[in-house]
Amino acid sequence: MNELSLLTGMLRELVSAPGLVVLVPFAAAAGLGFVTDARLGAWINGAAATLAFLLACALPWEPIAGLLLLADPLAAFMAILTSFLGMTTAWFSQGYMQVEVQAGRFDAPRLRLYHALFQAGLGCMLLALLSNNVAVTWGALEAATLVSVLAVALPRTEDAARAASRQFVLCGVGLAMACFGTTVLYLAAVPALGAGVPAMSWSRLPAAAAAFNPAMLNLAFVFLLLGYGTKAGLVPLHGWLPDSQAAGPLPVSAVLSGSILNVALVVILRLRGLLDANPGAIAPGLPIMALGLASLLLAAFSLGAQRDVKRFFAGSTIAQSGVAAFAFGLGGAGATFAGLLHLALHTLTRAAILQCVGAAVQLNGGQRCAGIGGLLLRHRALGLTLAAGMVAVAGLPPFGLFTTLFLILSGTVDRAPWLAVPLALGLAVAGWAMAERLLALCLGPPTPDRGPGTGLPALVPAWVQLALVLVLGLAMPGPVAAWLAAIAGAAP
Repeated sequence: MNELSLLTGMLRELVSAPGLVVLVPFAAAAGLGFVTDARLGAWINGAAATLAFLLACALPWEPIAGLLLLADPLAAFMAILTSFLGMTTAWFSQGYMQVEVQAGRFDAPRLRLYHALFQAGLGCMLLALLSNNVAVTWGALEAATLVSVLAVALPRTEDAARAASRQFVLCGVGLAMACFGTTVLYLAAVPALGAGVPAMSWSRLPAAAAAFNPAMLNLAFVFLLLGYGTKAGLVPLHGWLPDSQAAGPLPVSAVLSGSILNVALVVILRLRGLLDANPGAIAPGLPIMALGLASLLLAAFSLGAQRDVKRFFAGSTIAQSGVAAFAFGLGGAGATFAGLLHLALHTLTRAAILQCVGAAVQLNGGQRCAGIGGLLLRHRALGLTLAAGMVAVAGLPPFGLFTTLFLILSGTVDRAPWLAVPLALGLAVAGWAMAERLLALCLGPPTPDRGPGTGLPALVPAWVQLALVLVLGLAMPGPVAAWLAAIAGAAP
């Protein structure tokens, strides 16, 4: 009877909104592997991602902390963000991948594989966010990494193969450390929660964390921070991100790489809560802030030397990931609120920029910054959209990232003033590099078109994303602000 009740409960979880959010992309991935019509495959890809987003929007009203799934406010917020990103990028990729096929960089079988990998990666990311099991979170992120590696290798060029192999090695090292850390965390939890599933449950770990062995909890934290820090694009194992973003299909960079970073940062945020609850554990804030600040400074000072446009924006992603990690390390409701909002707004801005960059690269037939210029003169809509995205990611008003950076800097001055100067320096250098590159790409001497373009409809997802970043910066709706504040207040 107990086994029957357990099985019934698991089935109910799978057919609930959180379960369907995870199952829809996996079902779509399985079906897309058999769809030979490229146009139909693209429509199914977009429709499945849209359905996953609509289901994710119900998560705030269907919280769950079951045996399989956890849809607490933090998981619901990140699942909505991830599925929205998947939806907008899936529709953008229709026109983008059509141009790739016309240019001979993709054929029909690889396009079919691309669609299947897109949905499989989205499903893995949502599973990692909504799982109520530490080991399943690790496994889902490992699976997402493998999917990303396969997707990066799809162009079958020498650069793509090199980038895929480097991502596999570096992320493999990081995930191996995270695997060891997960095992140690489980062993630390067993005396308090008992052997089995309870000792791996995200929903049960915080309440029992005070009884964990501090030495084992500290050891687990070190390996988990380094392991998931690798996936978050934090130093020292961040080198996979520029390679994979430069060589792989651009929608993969916008969804898989960006979402993997977000999932890893959320795991780090949850880990901070466990250590804060244990009086004998080390203070987790300083190590997290150190990795975040080092990532920001390293990326900021290397941006000016980048000559590949995709690598340039990968460096910017590393810097902004470092800012979010720094905010989570700073801790407190205010800094966590700013960190979560920064994570969300940068995710949207980054996707909009990469979609514009993808269109520009297709038009110019190359990724060298010197070969892309004067977009405002040649393609006004594309140039304006890219310029708006770059202004936003530079942290300038009126976009929402200006608000989040102001909040993070204010919190640093108040709680750790000795770190405010290097933080401000990193942000200033990164913003200056972004402004210089904006002038060259959008206002510099025009360069001739060498390839077909995606057209105005492909820019609609970027417009929607940037509109959200603008609205959340100028006038965030009260219910949204209250919801995010509640999430931050419940987080460490």
